[in-house]
Amino acid sequence: MSAAEIVVTGLHKRYRATRALDGMSFTVRPGLVTGFVGPNGAGKSTTMRVILGLAAADAGTALVAGKPYRSLRHPLRHVGALLDAVAPHPGRTARNHLLWLAHAQGLSARRVDRVIEQVGLTPAARRKAGGYSLGMRQRLGIAAALLGDPPILMLDEPFNGMDPGGIVWMRGFLRSLAAEGRALLVSSHLMSEVQDTADRLVVAGRGRALADAGVAELIAAASGNRVAVRTTARPDATRVLGRAGGAVSATGPDTVTVSGLPADRVAALLTHGAVPFSELTAHRATLEEVYLELTRDAAEFRAATPTEAPR
Repeated sequence: MSAAEIVVTGLHKRYRATRALDGMSFTVRPGLVTGFVGPNGAGKSTTMRVILGLAAADAGTALVAGKPYRSLRHPLRHVGALLDAVAPHPGRTARNHLLWLAHAQGLSARRVDRVIEQVGLTPAARRKAGGYSLGMRQRLGIAAALLGDPPILMLDEPFNGMDPGGIVWMRGFLRSLAAEGRALLVSSHLMSEVQDTADRLVVAGRGRALADAGVAELIAAASGNRVAVRTTARPDATRVLGRAGGAVSATGPDTVTVSGLPADRVAALLTHGAVPFSELTAHRATLEEVYLELTRDAAEFRAATPTEAPR
């Protein structure tokens, strides 16, 4: 096992009558940002707490570089974690807070100043943390996670509280950390940010991993060779494409959606059949569509949608 790898195998965990984990298994590999998503109650927070030794599993293992977290010597040099962006003592400056953490791990003041610079907090380093915004507290939490220069980082909702500029910075920062060969496990509810940041995705639901695959792979599978066609001859398009094995459905007075045929094949069939068309677009699913499809039966709570009539 790599020094920058998390391997979660068959985790089970109950809190009285509640089954929090039901066989959770996945791997976080070096050089990649692994998104960790799922509805409330899916087991994400419990899994991260088990990995960090903050909760004990009833069964299964969670190994960091081949060992349980609690057996690691100088754990901050192996794993950096941000689970809650709660500010330190409001009367303590950010730099003093990090110096206190560094001293406990035998790290230097120079390292403190380095991580402060990395997360962009240098201008505010000597300000009291009680005056920090949530976005600034997120940066401070990430600075603390980076103190030991660990090969593994676990970040829970790092985009929370960030303004648009901060989100853009965070996205690039996480990618740069992975490019250094680190393994990143990033939990988030913001599918757009996960899609733009993560290489792999672990989708959790009802205490287990519903999917553990590359983001591009999941999106390609959900896109399903669907093609939208705009045509003034909808019946002719339906006939020609249906004969070739496409599943055709009308989506508007002058549009159809075709499943089961690639875009270039659809264009060739329509051209050969002399069927006029003005637009042809290959459908590309969003990560949000992938997520909703995978978790539709795993949500703990579900409200009626606007199209559902109350009973």
